[in-house]
Amino acid sequence: MSVAEQTPEVRVSQPKMPPKRNGRWAGYRHLLWARMLELKREPEVVFWVFVFPLLLAAGLGIAFREKPAGASPVAIVAGAGAQQAESLLENSPQHGSFKIEVQDDAAARKGFRLGKYDLVIKPNNAGGLTYLYDPARPESVLARSEVNDALQTAAGRKEVIVTSEVVSSEPGSRYIDFLIPGLLGMNLMNSGMWGVGFALVDMRQRKLLKRFVGTPMRRGDFLLALMSSRLVLMVIEIGLLLALGVVFFNMRVLGSLFTITLLGSVGALCFGGVGLLTASRAQKIESVSGLMNLVMMPMWIFSGVFFSYERFPAVAQPLIKALPLTALNDALRASILEGTPLLHLWPRLLVMASWGGISFLLALRWFRWT
Repeated sequence: MSVAEQTPEVRVSQPKMPPKRNGRWAGYRHLLWARMLELKREPEVVFWVFVFPLLLAAGLGIAFREKPAGASPVAIVAGAGAQQAESLLENSPQHGSFKIEVQDDAAARKGFRLGKYDLVIKPNNAGGLTYLYDPARPESVLARSEVNDALQTAAGRKEVIVTSEVVSSEPGSRYIDFLIPGLLGMNLMNSGMWGVGFALVDMRQRKLLKRFVGTPMRRGDFLLALMSSRLVLMVIEIGLLLALGVVFFNMRVLGSLFTITLLGSVGALCFGGVGLLTASRAQKIESVSGLMNLVMMPMWIFSGVFFSYERFPAVAQPLIKALPLTALNDALRASILEGTPLLHLWPRLLVMASWGGISFLLALRWFRWT
């Protein structure tokens, strides 16, 4: 028998081709469906794509609902002529465009400096009015023009009211003086939360936290050291921003450097604690990024970083003042712009210490080490 006759016949089976009825896009449809199923493992994606835009739109809608267009907060200095000026504004056709308050001179100027008022009207002994406004703030220039037009119209448009102007351009009462403490507070919040939260989740992904647990360290010491590490960077942040304001914008720093540094330290520890709590369970960078933005977004909007939170409805004021960034911004502005002693800032320090302390204790209890 030949070798060819002894060798069994080997048949190679051909791979079955998918049915033609699936067509050209069958693979694409399967891949798309698989990707949609993967979203079940990433619920944060669903939240940020669908839920968060609705929450943001609702929050901003509530903040600015039913607000007359161009409504400007205006302060009238109490004294002779104040009642007449208030009556003329309230009886003018444009009365809905102004939110009028009568204050003493010190309170009016302080409110203007801190962004609460766009314009200050000061009646003088001769029956005229003096406008205090800031040419660097568009809303202040607009308020000055609209108020003067309303007053002259209410008086019969005969220019019977003699007016004068005082431009608020001296250091301490400009918009840049209001802005720099707000930027300082926002930067402390961002660096504190991102510096702590991002680092923790990165260590968790690389299994470094699991290795730390295997050492004889105390877990509270590890978390506290991570929070405290922000203090070194805090000193640099405060120094750079204050130096920028003093050198380039001639900003006056009325408070002591010790008070400002202490406020920054409490703020850094506060947001370090909030960052710990936010990252205590997150396992992926994408997850903690969404959580960080969710926590910080309301404070970016409501805590008076770029404009005074006094513009929001009165019903929201208690909640706004309870936010840690609001307390930090108020304390920094009081110290830097007014030289307020540290003893008088204890309510704001208490708010920040409460947020930081409670967040740290909760993070220590709920922290995920694997």
